Amino acid sequence: MNRQIILSKDAPAPIGPYSQAVRAGDFLFVSGQIPLDPATGQVVAGDIAAATERVLRNLEAVFRSAGAGLDRAVKVTVYMRNLGDFAAMNEVYARFFGESRPARACVECSRLPRDVAVEIDAIAYLGS
Repeated sequence: MNRQIILSKDAPAPIGPYSQAVRAGDFLFVSGQIPLDPATGQVVAGDIAAATERVLRNLEAVFRSAGAGLDRAVKVTVYMRNLGDFAAMNEVYARFFGESRPARACVECSRLPRDVAVEIDAIAYLGS
């Protein structure tokens, strides 16, 4: 199987022993992105909308490094500290994905890396 590690300088560097993404054949598996500013490595300030926007910009940067856009996503998982923030997260999410809506799960978690409010991972199909 053809396997390639994807690394984007426009997304935060991994904070552990994992890759930002791995392309395996026609599939792209993107690790969970959290609201870290790639320039500073710090968690962005603000509410769930600001956090979600930063996460999706990071996700988008990793997709771009693989030669794709978010429209190639087929499955997304959203991890949230508080599902009470779902509507605000979903509003930002809808702007990024538009009519290209992948399958999705949304899970409330008691704790995420760096105590952030949201993390999102994705799987994309890059074939024709």
